Amino acid sequence: MNRRSPGFLLVSQAGEGFLQYKTAEGLSPRTISRYRDFLRIWLKHAGDVPLNQITTDSLRTFLIWLRTEYQPYRITGAERALSNKTVRNIYMFLSSFYTWAGRELNLPSPLKGVPAPKFEQVPVEPFTKEEITALLKACEFSRAARTTLRRSYTMQRVNVHRDQALILVLLDTGLRASELCALQIGHVDMQTGKVIVRPGREGGAKGGKGRTVFLGKTARRALWRYLVDRADGKETDAPLFTDRYDHPLNKNSLRLAIARLGKNAGVKHCHPHRFRHTFAITYLRSGGDVFTLQSLLGHSTLDMVQHYARIAEIDVEQAHKRASPADNWRL
Repeated sequence: MNRRSPGFLLVSQAGEGFLQYKTAEGLSPRTISRYRDFLRIWLKHAGDVPLNQITTDSLRTFLIWLRTEYQPYRITGAERALSNKTVRNIYMFLSSFYTWAGRELNLPSPLKGVPAPKFEQVPVEPFTKEEITALLKACEFSRAARTTLRRSYTMQRVNVHRDQALILVLLDTGLRASELCALQIGHVDMQTGKVIVRPGREGGAKGGKGRTVFLGKTARRALWRYLVDRADGKETDAPLFTDRYDHPLNKNSLRLAIARLGKNAGVKHCHPHRFRHTFAITYLRSGGDVFTLQSLLGHSTLDMVQHYARIAEIDVEQAHKRASPADNWRL
């Protein structure tokens, strides 16, 4: 029986085989979804051609195109090129793909002649107290409307209590956007401030790990004020945050809500993850230790926490010396 050479497989066919393999390997649905997006971008540039038509030069041209010409769709409408980190992530996707193709299809990798793109870590810039105050104030009223027939005016916003609660919960917990959107009312203990982040896809936790975080009194008060207006505010299985149609808030609608508030408040670079940075750096500057912070953020290693520590000017080595049981117990 005649068999086609694996090199004649179309990129889309091989890509689906690769995604199935990675799914069976146990990668998270979020990672698989991201790989699928990268495959779609690659197909947009290369076309659905046979694998043996992909050369080192075409891959090099693809990476240049990503940096210079490709315009990603952004939910906020901003026209920005891909970050250097994302370009490197796409390179790593290609590297993983060709490792699989070499093992599964016995195909040589044209990526070997293409060096990995370099990128510099983007400086983490936390919100200032003044910026958070401006964001909370921006929750109350819309931007001034200007007309030719009457003076400019503002209107009170419908989502004032929800958005104030959003800001304070994000700031006080350091939750990821996916984790916040996955919360239900029953996951928050309004008496103690304990918040349960469920493991796995249901909880939106990265790496499938759940954890417990906490809310202070100010955030709890704002959350209570928001929930008391909702008809389902006491239903434990109801989503903690909803959109205007009473649907669970998702990551895109959360990003849009935060971006609008930033625009109204005149605060630049306003996105949900920046609250996570602010929580981490403020926590360390206020005397929190790096090991507890690692647990609160849900990081599997200290790498990112050390990055926050450098910004907060906290010495991780000194923190470990203070916390070392072997030394402190004089064993």
